[in-house]
Amino acid sequence: MERRVPRPADLAPLMRFKGFEPNGRARRLAKAHRIEDLRTIAKRRTPKGAFDYTDGAAEFELSLGRARQAFRDIEFHPAILRDVSSVDTSVEILGGVSALPFGIAPTGFTRMMHAEGERAGASAAGAAGIPFSLSTVGTTSPEGVREANPDGRNWFQLYMQKDRDKSMSLVSRAAEAGFDTLLVTVDVPVAGARLRDSYNGFTIPPQLTPATVLNAIPRPEWWWNFFTTEPLTFASLSEWNGTIGELLNALFDPTVDFDDLAWIRDQWPGKVVVKGIQTVDDAKRVMDLGVDGIVLSNHGGRQLDRAPVPFHLLPSVRAALGKDATIILDTGIMSGADVVAALAMGADFTLVGRAYLYGLMAGGREGVDRTIEILRTEIVRTMKLLGVASVAELDPGHVTQLRSLAPWTPASPPGARRAPAKKRAAS
Repeated sequence: MERRVPRPADLAPLMRFKGFEPNGRARRLAKAHRIEDLRTIAKRRTPKGAFDYTDGAAEFELSLGRARQAFRDIEFHPAILRDVSSVDTSVEILGGVSALPFGIAPTGFTRMMHAEGERAGASAAGAAGIPFSLSTVGTTSPEGVREANPDGRNWFQLYMQKDRDKSMSLVSRAAEAGFDTLLVTVDVPVAGARLRDSYNGFTIPPQLTPATVLNAIPRPEWWWNFFTTEPLTFASLSEWNGTIGELLNALFDPTVDFDDLAWIRDQWPGKVVVKGIQTVDDAKRVMDLGVDGIVLSNHGGRQLDRAPVPFHLLPSVRAALGKDATIILDTGIMSGADVVAALAMGADFTLVGRAYLYGLMAGGREGVDRTIEILRTEIVRTMKLLGVASVAELDPGHVTQLRSLAPWTPASPPGARRAPAKKRAAS
């Protein structure tokens, strides 16, 4: 093999140096190619209390782990030789169009994760053409969200409080601000045992201790933003000083029942969706009340640990409700492939919570944009590799759920009772 000394003219095309990006946030986000990458950046830049509140779940965190594992335990079945030069990711959901088959889920206390909070999420959602959901315990008012997303779709999530008038006043404000859908959350009669918060001594507002000061030293940007922006306030209350669990237990009404749900439905002028459905029977019962849809959700694993996995429940609920019912799914979604799998198995739409918050903590508004772009890219690529050109073409034939968890006995609906054993006759 003959060798020669390389000439500069030969080397120039092979040695192009990447231009320096002066914006540190842009440099960080450009290195994120998966939601997990955004999580890694978020953990490095966010104080432990706020990060663990976002990242954690209830008790042993089994529900969250199982939900994510359920999406890993799937097998795709691609079709070949299909024209996928152009892919349509848009869907019609609850009377409007979403450019992508997911929206941003309602998340509480969002400005604790990053000072830009819900405004970043709402403006990013509006730019992407997808819905944004504001939580009852959000840290931006309905009017503030509308200001950040004036031309997009905003949804409001309701926790019914013990003070019913205060709850409905907030609902009225959301309606007046142009929110088109009400998500009534029904799986929080009391707060779940979020033990990471307990171990961290995490309160609202965050309290300074030697441990939090030490944790803050390598995260000056978060603290600078926290102390130099408007004080932390909530959509549902003016102030609070205590743990999040104490706040939820003080606010939420554990007496809410199906009659209350029917009453709430009649108060709202737009679409009403019930969030937190975890059984087939409850799915049928709330739809019989005339609501516009349901969200299969175990609250991101943050309430009842060992709760059903929504993705596992999805086929049974779709079979029970029929093809025309609106079914949204959340919990466990960490990639665009997860979204595609949910749609193929019968969901009409999905919501992402932690994935959005990882992006927010990693880089504010630009981080949320990066979350949406990562999911969009993964959705398009997965659809093309499956051989489908539109969301409407996805069906159960594209996915097999490889269930690692199988019940030993058939599940009985809550409230079912076995017949008592007959007493042995007296001898």
